[in-house]
Amino acid sequence: MKKLVAEFIGTMWLVLGGCGSAVLASGIPNIGIGLVGVALAFGLTVLTGAYAFGHISGGHFNPAVSVGLWIGGKFDKKDLLPYIVSQVLGGILGATILYLIVSSATNFSGVGSAPGAFATNFYDANVYGVNFGMMGALITEIVMTFMFLIIILGVTHKNASPGFGGMAIGLALTLIHLISIPVTNTSVNPARSSAVAIFVGGQAMAQLWLFWVAPIVGAVLAGLVYKFVYSENNN
Repeated sequence: MKKLVAEFIGTMWLVLGGCGSAVLASGIPNIGIGLVGVALAFGLTVLTGAYAFGHISGGHFNPAVSVGLWIGGKFDKKDLLPYIVSQVLGGILGATILYLIVSSATNFSGVGSAPGAFATNFYDANVYGVNFGMMGALITEIVMTFMFLIIILGVTHKNASPGFGGMAIGLALTLIHLISIPVTNTSVNPARSSAVAIFVGGQAMAQLWLFWVAPIVGAVLAGLVYKFVYSENNN
């Protein structure tokens, strides 16, 4: 139960910190943090969460991470579904807290339904000046999640330098956001995508399938590659 609580709180923090920075701080004229700030915020949530909860639950905070670790032989199958449920529920709590903050504004008129509203993910939408289609979004999310899991699996290997895993993982997620925010608003995390899409509905919910399928596919591929590359019998 302690592991599930840790995953719940950690995923709440990821959504509140990452999506909250995008919704509350990124667009303020002249002093807003912009896309670079949002990317850094997502990385910092994972970095801080990993050091806070990693010794309890492993610090997944992401269904794709749990799946990738399972495929890679570093996570017990029996814990997979409970972890995913805890992550999704924790993400929803983070999005709910963010909604309560946003809705307290005197000029609040709803979170909107345009692509990217309330930090939702998207494809086939000209949000940042370029319209990347579904194929571009699929490729981006699969490859970014693949690399995220390869990094996670690599830095947590028994032969990796101890103590620096959380930092490497946080920086990796920052880099992933710097690359892919213009394409999909960056998911690589089905719990993060689901949490905010629930509040927007419409197109965000209709496109949510991609932000489950692509990260899971990328995670599975990473787990398989990890088992080959890091095999004890591989020369």
